Amino acid sequence: MGQLGSILPLILLVVVFYFLLIRPQRKRQQEAVQMQNSLTPGARVMTTTGLFATVVAVDNEDVILEVAPGIETRWVKAAIGRVVTPGDAPAGDDEPVEQESALDEEGKKESEATVERNGDQDSSTKQS
Repeated sequence: MGQLGSILPLILLVVVFYFLLIRPQRKRQQEAVQMQNSLTPGARVMTTTGLFATVVAVDNEDVILEVAPGIETRWVKAAIGRVVTPGDAPAGDDEPVEQESALDEEGKKESEATVERNGDQDSSTKQS
């Protein structure tokens, strides 16, 4: 009975590691392989490095991606991170940029005069 009591925490630790670490990781790997095997021409994808492209052709373990009109590159399927659906927004566009609404009257007049003078261009974007 004493030996079982000393081995039981070790067995319990292995079981916890399996359910918290190994099993979820294996499930994610299987989902990624399934997604990579279901790629079809015309699908918009994002690579693991963040490159957005369109699938042109699928070979055995390779995918030919069109990154710009007329520019095609060959990638391995494992480099495809996810398929991008039309409703997905690029990262960083989640929240609209808020402007300060508490401008005093003189500040408003200055900004209106700057827009008028620059021909509706912001002075920071006007080219010299």
